[in-house]
Amino acid sequence: MKKRTNCIILDDEPFAVKLVADYVSKVPQLNLVYAGSDVFKAIEILNNEAVDLIFLDIQMPQLTGIELMQLFNQRHNFIIISAYPQYALEAYQFHVVDFLLKPVTFNRFYQSIEKYNRWLRTFQHTDTDNFLFVKADRKHYKIATESILYIEGLKDYIRIHTSDEKIMVLENMKDILDKLPASQFVRIHRSYIIPLDKMKIIEGNQIRMTDGTCLPIGETYRKLVSEWVDRK
Repeated sequence: MKKRTNCIILDDEPFAVKLVADYVSKVPQLNLVYAGSDVFKAIEILNNEAVDLIFLDIQMPQLTGIELMQLFNQRHNFIIISAYPQYALEAYQFHVVDFLLKPVTFNRFYQSIEKYNRWLRTFQHTDTDNFLFVKADRKHYKIATESILYIEGLKDYIRIHTSDEKIMVLENMKDILDKLPASQFVRIHRSYIIPLDKMKIIEGNQIRMTDGTCLPIGETYRKLVSEWVDRK
C-alpha cells in the first residue's frame, strides 16, 4: 500500500482553511493532521509528529509563513497559498513545491499535488545510499556520497566539500546528518561531518583525511569516534 502524505493547513482565514481542507479530503493520498490558524499548535505538531507537506499562508498575525519556513525548512515541504504574488520570489528560497494564488480552484490544487509527487521522485533522498539531494542557489544538486570529502558547519549554512566543488547549503548539521547513510558518515565535531572511508589517520585530537585535510575531534564526539575505531 502506498504511504499516505501527512499534511497540515495553516491559514488565518477560516474560509481558506475550510476550502483547502475540503480539497484535501478529495485526494486519497493526503492525510490531514491539522487545519486551522493556530501557528503555535502547528509548531507543536511539527515538532512531535511526522508531517510531510504544509499548506501555508504567508501573512499571519502570530508568525509569518516566511518565519515558519525558516524554522522548519529542512524537514518539511511547503505549498504556499497566498493572495499576494509578490511573496513568490522570497518563498522559493525554501522547500516550496508550488505557489498558489487565492482563490484556488480544485484543479489548480490537484496540479500542485502532482507536482509534489514529481518533486519527491526527482529530488528527495531515496532509499539508496549512493546520492544526496540538496538545494542551493535555487538549484537542486545530486551529490554522489562517495565524492564527499567532508561537511563543514557554518552557523546557518553548511559547506559540502566534494572532490569536484564546494556547495553552500542553507541547512543545519543535524538535518544533513539525518539524510546521510549512518553506516558511512560520522560527526566528529560540532562543525564537521566526515565519510568514514576518507578517514586516514587519527592523530591525538585530530583526524587526517585522505586528501590531507586535518580536522579536529570535538570533546563531545571523541567517544563516538573511539567506539567506531574499536568496532573496526
